Amino acid sequence: MDTQVKPSPRDRLLDAATELFYREGVGTGIDALCKAAGVSKRSMYQLFDSKDEVMAAALERRAPGYAALLLPAADDPRPPRARVLHVFERLEELSRAEDYRGCPFLAVQVELKDGAHPASAVAARVKQALTDFFRAEAERGGAADPALVARQLTLVFDGASARAGAAGESLAGLVVPTATALLDAAGVH
Repeated sequence: MDTQVKPSPRDRLLDAATELFYREGVGTGIDALCKAAGVSKRSMYQLFDSKDEVMAAALERRAPGYAALLLPAADDPRPPRARVLHVFERLEELSRAEDYRGCPFLAVQVELKDGAHPASAVAARVKQALTDFFRAEAERGGAADPALVARQLTLVFDGASARAGAAGESLAGLVVPTATALLDAAGVH
């Protein structure tokens, strides 16, 4: 007897949206989304008002897992500098995957070019959370201008993510030393 619970249509839609929008981009059509999810368009529209809403919900759902992949645990006892570098070490590791397409949240912002879009709003919150993490660690690490260091680190993260995602650049030996140089210049220990 099979006791495994089949994912709900909503979960199947969000799983398919997460995969398709990351792999194929936000221009993926509703037909392809519904087909991949095994859900009718009618069912999709009973669950969500629009494709935009599906996209935003899929990003919202993905955010905690993405943060867990990148950020050190809250109780990680390492000093701020090591905690920041952890993010860039993880980025380097993740970028080695054959299916790596860059930061999914940055990709949505770049593709949509509309800050008012519901998915862009989710992506902006997630990206701001990363910048806030960098700022808090820079402050704890003694940076004179933690906000500036945080913005610089986010710029490096986004640029490295985009370059690796476009298969334009290997991050090996590049992103961690770049982040280290910023931390050195800011005096973060």
